[in-house]
Amino acid sequence: MNHDQAYWLPFTANRAFWKSPRVITGARGHYYTTDDGRQLLDGFSGLWTSGLGHCHPKIVAAVQEQVATLDYAMSFQVSNDKAIALAGEVVAMAPAGMNKVFFTNSGSESADTALKIALAYHRARGEGQRTRLIGRERGYHGVNFGGLSVGGIPGNRKVFSAALLPGVDHLRHTYSAADMAFSKGQPAWGAHLADDLERLCALHDASNIAAVIVEPVAGSTGILVPPIAYLQRLREICDKYGIVLIFDEVITAFGRIGAPFAAERFGVTPDIITAAKGLTNGVVPMGAVIVRDSIYDALMQGPEHVVELFHGYTYSGHPLAAAAGLATLAAYRDEDSFARARAVEPIFEEMIHALRDAPNVVDIRNFGLMGGVELAPRDGAVGARGFEIFLKCFEAGVVIRNGGDILQFAPFLDSTPDELGRIFDTVRQAIRTTA
Repeated sequence: MNHDQAYWLPFTANRAFWKSPRVITGARGHYYTTDDGRQLLDGFSGLWTSGLGHCHPKIVAAVQEQVATLDYAMSFQVSNDKAIALAGEVVAMAPAGMNKVFFTNSGSESADTALKIALAYHRARGEGQRTRLIGRERGYHGVNFGGLSVGGIPGNRKVFSAALLPGVDHLRHTYSAADMAFSKGQPAWGAHLADDLERLCALHDASNIAAVIVEPVAGSTGILVPPIAYLQRLREICDKYGIVLIFDEVITAFGRIGAPFAAERFGVTPDIITAAKGLTNGVVPMGAVIVRDSIYDALMQGPEHVVELFHGYTYSGHPLAAAAGLATLAAYRDEDSFARARAVEPIFEEMIHALRDAPNVVDIRNFGLMGGVELAPRDGAVGARGFEIFLKCFEAGVVIRNGGDILQFAPFLDSTPDELGRIFDTVRQAIRTTA
């Protein structure tokens, strides 16, 4: 294999990849199999996706049965039984009052859908001037133009900056190394950072703001955990000004932080929740947007034969994905996965923070089964150290993720202490050899 191969990999250094390809051909449980027959311990649960483990037998069986029964049904003006059933199961897990689900195919689509629903909601209520959207610095909401516009990771935005949505602003991010370094769980400092929304309300006039979208725990940027009372304060300000609050839970939903949704774990109910990844355990692409009844009801106006929301996808509520989702949610319940994740959480926290004394480690952050180890960058080569450690771990039989010089971890919901020990022992050795 060489760089002449046809496949253009996403979010990948393609030239480096094709010099030494890392190809997965199989997976089961907590392990991958490579094209040369090696077994790799997956320390990232797919891509935050597969908390139940790979090739879960109940999900596999459900997908196999579904594809032989109903492979596809038109999603406009028609639906299928599995999509309808899955929506019911999702809202049964969701916070009270959030009883409507719009299906998408990814987290990126979920983010754009949520933004459009918020805009349509205000327009339906006679407040069509509310068009401004507020994201947050260092936020990640996918790579479609809506989510990219409210997202706040510079590297994702810079090439496309001229085509991003107008009327978007960003809250200050929540990270301060001086005040938060090596916090375990939620930092005690930083609740006041939510008041930056008051500044934007004054700048733009709150009556022009449609929605605020944040990740409860920011994942892709390197695990930024919300300060104690920060999310509660955002909720208060949004209520004060009639602004829709959106939680992007593409990563945090379905057990990643030991609860069905971060909204439950943090005790803050938004108006809209976006989800994907863990909805189907990563088996079939699917996303969801969960909304308050009041938002849905506001759009149910006009003649009954007229489409209320001109939005949707060919594969919204795809029967195969919905079957995978039903089996996944059943497995979470049957295996008590969220409680098991909470039980693993303190072990994970102890082990990840044990890396504090490793060379070049400048911070460690964690919440639930999400963790980040930040490394000092090399002079003139930002990201090189993190990438080298990722490669060394892969060679040693452990898969982690690096976002630049931040090593990221997302173990399975039923990870064992021995597995966690192997992951962090491997990482420690890799850090030492790249010092």
